Amino acid sequence: MSAVNVTQVAILDNPSRFTNPLQFEIQYECLNDLQEDLEWKLTYVGSAEDEKHDQILDSVLVGPVVAGSYRFVFQADAPDPSKIPPADMTGVTVLLLTCAYRDKEFIRVGYYVNNEYDNEEMRENPPDAPVLDKLVRNILADKPRVTKFPIEFDAVSIPTVVSAVPAAVPAAGGDHSMDGSLAGDAIFNGMNTGSHQGQLSNGEAAMMPGAHAGVMG
Repeated sequence: MSAVNVTQVAILDNPSRFTNPLQFEIQYECLNDLQEDLEWKLTYVGSAEDEKHDQILDSVLVGPVVAGSYRFVFQADAPDPSKIPPADMTGVTVLLLTCAYRDKEFIRVGYYVNNEYDNEEMRENPPDAPVLDKLVRNILADKPRVTKFPIEFDAVSIPTVVSAVPAAVPAAGGDHSMDGSLAGDAIFNGMNTGSHQGQLSNGEAAMMPGAHAGVMG
């Protein structure tokens, strides 16, 4: 099994206005001490037609990582609408939450995102120019696609056992279990987040109360 297991992801403030920040409460466990930090990244797919419209919303390093259980909130700004084709501002797109160790991605959690106007008239007759303060973002938290990649974390390689399990039923607030290895959907498997261009911002991970250096007691 992997040295790091993501056990739960809760999407906070969802549904929300398109312009509001995105917030993910992430819980994971580490089975042994790691020599380097973990890198979490959030990517918004601006258009299914061309990956040049993809936006890396934020990237954050979390560490030091010692054996134990962790919980933190990953917050990122909303996508820049000027980098999204007007025709793709509404409808369904994809949001990718990934984690890497030593620049090697080992888990990718993909969510479908539905953006639509908050009133029926604008939904039926959308304006030519997007009206941002009327757009609502709804992340489909109960339908994640999770893909795990076997990597060598440090000197000792920990084998990964991959098996398909049914999708977990989310609890109130959009929580869903990440235990086990889920078979990834083709739309997410086909996206190479490592090829995205753009400057990474310096995100900060807000540790939850009661945690010391990121470790839950």
